[in-house]
Amino acid sequence: MSGDVTSNDVSDDVLEVNFDGLVGPTHNYAGLAHGNVASMRHGGLASNPREAALQGLAKMKSLMDAGYAQGVLPPQQRPDLGALRALGFSGSNGEVLTKAATEAPQILRAVCSASSMWTANAATVTPSVDAPDGRVHITPANLQSSFHRYLEPDTTGRVLQAIFRDERHFAHHPVLPATPAFSDEGAANHTRLAAEHGDSGVHLYVYGRQAFGGERAPRRYPARQTREASQAVARQHGLSESQTVFAQQHPDAIDAGVFHNDVIAVGNGPVLLYHEMAFLDEQATLDELRRKMATPLIPVRVPVEAIPLEDVVSTYLFNSQLLTNPDGSMTLVVPGECQEHERVWRVIQDLLLAGYNPISDVVVKDVKQSMRNGGGPACLRLRVALNATERRSLGARVLLDEALHADLTQWVERHYRDRLTPEDLADPQLVDETLAALDDLTRRLGIGNVYPFQR
Repeated sequence: MSGDVTSNDVSDDVLEVNFDGLVGPTHNYAGLAHGNVASMRHGGLASNPREAALQGLAKMKSLMDAGYAQGVLPPQQRPDLGALRALGFSGSNGEVLTKAATEAPQILRAVCSASSMWTANAATVTPSVDAPDGRVHITPANLQSSFHRYLEPDTTGRVLQAIFRDERHFAHHPVLPATPAFSDEGAANHTRLAAEHGDSGVHLYVYGRQAFGGERAPRRYPARQTREASQAVARQHGLSESQTVFAQQHPDAIDAGVFHNDVIAVGNGPVLLYHEMAFLDEQATLDELRRKMATPLIPVRVPVEAIPLEDVVSTYLFNSQLLTNPDGSMTLVVPGECQEHERVWRVIQDLLLAGYNPISDVVVKDVKQSMRNGGGPACLRLRVALNATERRSLGARVLLDEALHADLTQWVERHYRDRLTPEDLADPQLVDETLAALDDLTRRLGIGNVYPFQR
C-alpha cells in the first residue's frame, strides 16, 4: 500500500491508518505488568522474538492485502543501558549487564522489555478534522505507572516527530508530568466515535481513577489512567466540552485484570462494542455519547451472563480490531484464543455477527507471542486518521506495501533470535545484536537517528 487513496477509502480522502509496533529483538516474558494477568502468568517462560515479530508482520500484511491502510512503528532501544547506568551500574556494557543480572535481575528484565510493541500505549492522537487548527495532534503517553514502560516516552516522541514531521500538518505536545496524578496510558483508554473517519467525532476518554478525590477505585490492581490526565490531553489538543466524554472504567473490571479500557471495549465509526462491566456508569456514558454525537450511536453490548470477566481477560475478545469496509460493514479481527474458547466463539457468531449492527465478518489472527505478554490485536496498533495530504507528508518509509513487508521480514530473519529466556538478557552479545538490528532498521525506514546510541 503506497499510502495514497485505496479501495478502503470511506469518507473523501481520509483513511484510518493502523500503525503497528514492530516487536523488538528482546521480546521476553518477564511478568513485569502488575494487573496484567496474562503477563504475570507467563513470566519466566522462554520467548521467541523472531516468531513474535513475524506474527506481527503477518497480521499487518493480511490487513494490508484486505485493503486497509497499514503502517509500522519501530521498537525501542533495548537493553536500555542508559537507564542501568543512571541507576548506578557502571563499567563496560558487559559489566553493566552482569552486575544488573546479579544484583537486580528484575531491573534488568525491565530495561529489556519489548513492551513498545503495544503501540496503543504510544500516544493519544486527534485527527485534523476535530482540531481547531486543522492539524493532527499527538501527545506521547508518559506510562508512569510502570518502570519498564516509563522508559519509552522519550524515544517514542522522537519517533513520532520523525514520522509526523511536517509542522503544517502535525502538532506534537509534551508528555504529561510523570506523576501519579497525571498517569497517562495513551490510546488504550481513548476511543473516537463518528459516522465515518473523515467526519467530526466525539472522543471517549476512559479513566480508572481520579487523582484529586472522586468515585470508587479498584482494590486489587492499580488504575493506570487518571481523569486528570485524560482531561489534560484533551486540552492540549484543543477539544471542546461538546467533543469529549469522560467515563470511569468499572473498578471490578480492573480488579479482574482489565488494566486498560481496550481490553473490555472497542469502538469504530459509530459502533461501540463493549462488555456490560466496561463502565462504572454504563447508562450515563451511553446517554452522553448519544447527546454529543452527530450520528446515532450503535452500542453493541455483551452481558456478563454471556461472557464472564475471566473469559474477557483470557480471550481478549474486546482487544480486537474493528475495521470499516467500503460498503460500511465492519470486520472484527480477533486473536486465536477467541476461536479456541467455545463460549466466546458462540457469542461472536450468535450475538455479534447475527446481531443488528454493522459487524459482518470475523477474522482470526495468531498473535500468541503477544497474547502471552498480555496484548491482543488492538494493543498492537495506534490508530491515526489521515487525509491524502497528511499521508503524503509523512517523513519516513512507514506505510506498509509489498516491498516494505518483504524488507522487514528479511530484517527480522537476519537479526532476531528464535529463543530468549530471562537469563539470556545478561548476554553482552545481545546488546551488540540489538543495536546492529536497530541501526539497520532506521536505514530501511529512512527515519533518521531516533535512538540514544545513534545520537
